[in-house]
Amino acid sequence: MTLVRILLGALAASGLLFAIRWTTETRRGAARRVGGAAPTPLELLIGFATNFFDTLGIGSFAPTTAVFRLFHLVPDELIPGTLIVGHALPVLTQALLFISVVDVDPWQMTALIVACVIGGWIGAGVVASLSRRAVQLGMGLALLTAATFMMLGMLGRFPAGGTALAFTPRAFALALVVNFTLGALLTLGIGNYAPSLIVFSLLGMDPRAAFPIMMGSGAFVATIAGVRFVGAGRFHWRAALGLTAGGIPGVIVAVWFVTSLPLGLLRWLVLVVVFYASVTLLRAAMRSDTTK
Repeated sequence: MTLVRILLGALAASGLLFAIRWTTETRRGAARRVGGAAPTPLELLIGFATNFFDTLGIGSFAPTTAVFRLFHLVPDELIPGTLIVGHALPVLTQALLFISVVDVDPWQMTALIVACVIGGWIGAGVVASLSRRAVQLGMGLALLTAATFMMLGMLGRFPAGGTALAFTPRAFALALVVNFTLGALLTLGIGNYAPSLIVFSLLGMDPRAAFPIMMGSGAFVATIAGVRFVGAGRFHWRAALGLTAGGIPGVIVAVWFVTSLPLGLLRWLVLVVVFYASVTLLRAAMRSDTTK
């Protein structure tokens, strides 16, 4: 229990550090007359809806990217940073709630989160320096992967999961490698929820126990990697603020007022949109000048 409290404290500290850095850079940007106005109602709605369903396990990165591209709200090269920065505090809210109420081995959960954070830190440094074409290619492939995971889940092709609340030593070693990789992929715009549920289920864990691990991992990666994206200026300020301001209420509503929803049709609609976004990103990348 003490370790869980330490983990919750570390989560809160990372969120505070991120918020301070974002506020500081925003003030500096205002002094230089850069930055954006207040979020639009559409951007707030996107934040609310994507984080509402993210809390239910659908994921927020792929749907947010699809909507951004559908309405031409954010340039392609700024989408990864905008996702990380904008969804950081809503995901942090999810993590604080789920870690508090779901049982899972605290030592393994902590080690897996640390592995994901290291992967995210390394990945953020790479993604922030990529060209527009490289980001388009990476995100297009990432979205295609996410859509494939969605389809497999909706078709019932991945295991329902075991009942364990802790991994065996061999499975734990593999889970560490997987979570490190997922941390790096988070900075390319692919969410870790669906891959985590599938891989952890294959390794024998109760799917419910995966929620605090994947949400804790996502929260740490988003807040820590978000500091790097904010420092590099590689995000859309107004859209990111819309995701945060709309997203936190969306998480709270989903956690406290929703017990079950008929999500089948919604998952298929999201799948179509995600496939569309991945195809358009890949087409744009193929048409881009490789020197850009």
